[in-house]
Amino acid sequence: MVEDILDDARSRMKKSVEVLREELVTLRTGRASPALVEHLPVDYYGTPTPLIQIAGITAPEPRLLVIQPWDLSALKNIERAILTSDLGLTPTTDGRVIRLAIPYLTEERRRELVKRVSQRVEACKVALRNIRREAVDDLEEAKKEKLIGEDDLYRGKDELQELTEEYYGLADEVGRAKEKEIMEV
Repeated sequence: MVEDILDDARSRMKKSVEVLREELVTLRTGRASPALVEHLPVDYYGTPTPLIQIAGITAPEPRLLVIQPWDLSALKNIERAILTSDLGLTPTTDGRVIRLAIPYLTEERRRELVKRVSQRVEACKVALRNIRREAVDDLEEAKKEKLIGEDDLYRGKDELQELTEEYYGLADEVGRAKEKEIMEV
């Protein structure tokens, strides 16, 4: 019973850290990466659709992204989605493809991005704490229903705390790596 609760908490914590990694990939670092725009929602025939599902995205140069829609009628909607996003990029189009020039980051913009990284890491830690709290509640409920003993309850809480600290460390590590990448000139 205790192992089931801990396994569930472990898998949920792992997913939280993975979501953090995916979110941080979308932060612009001054280098062109298709991940920067691939999940951008585009209004495609009235349905918000991730850009990667309606266009090919390549990075032929370190500071350039090329987006080639499979359906040319979606070109204007893709352009609009990029302009309204918080990426701060201006698309140029020739009627067939969209080019996104990735400008160099200013020191001020770098510091702003580092703050956003910190906010996202903290949000991940909040999610981890919520998972821990729910698992503790499950352990205490199992104790109340006499499914586990008091020793198992305390052992489970200790293991859960160690697990939480492990994933805190992973979240911090992911955040530090992204901050280092952003601050690279």
